[in-house]
Amino acid sequence: MEKRKILKIKLIIFDMDGVITDTMPYHYQAWKKIFKREGVSMSYLDVYQREGQTGISSVREIFNVHGKTISIKKAKKILVEKEELFKRLFKPKFIKGARRFVKKMHKENFILALATGTARHELDRILPRELKELFSVIITGSDVAKGKPHPEPYKKVLKALKINSKDSVVIENAPLGIESAKGASLKCLALETSLPRKYLKEADYIFSSFNELSDSIRFVRKEQYELKN
Repeated sequence: MEKRKILKIKLIIFDMDGVITDTMPYHYQAWKKIFKREGVSMSYLDVYQREGQTGISSVREIFNVHGKTISIKKAKKILVEKEELFKRLFKPKFIKGARRFVKKMHKENFILALATGTARHELDRILPRELKELFSVIITGSDVAKGKPHPEPYKKVLKALKINSKDSVVIENAPLGIESAKGASLKCLALETSLPRKYLKEADYIFSSFNELSDSIRFVRKEQYELKN
């Protein structure tokens, strides 16, 4: 077996949808139904490739891609309708191995943070309290002026924790999230939980699952490593 790569870090930043919570299928179902009412026939790639964006940005972009214009007022109305439908469709479900991995990293004294395009009120309903409490900082779509792919979400995490990007790593699952992380000068590990690797090629490393990630990467607390060496 090939020796695991060592990552000497202090902070692990997670995306939520498609990394921790298996919510993307429900988001897609809700978006598809709402857009159909508006005369827009969309594919799963319209949603999955934009995972991590704020909802408003997704609405406007998808309309534009399909040759339609939309006002901010109408976009906000559509977003509210989509969020209401998502609430009715959603059933709590997690990416395989995600909860175990998060708890293990917390137990090993890594600092954990979350950066998601999901709105704050949705996150509070989706993420169980016992998991939410493990994150030192949580940045949602409600907390930024510019969502992913802009680097603001990840830069806000680093600023809040006063940790350098070189001492941190991001775990993502979508192209816009990877772009956001790289824009903040962060190393990025990608999971093929939503999209195949051809869409994730800008990440530093790509894994099929948390199991493969754990088998391939050994996370070491930077301070601990420096003391031993």
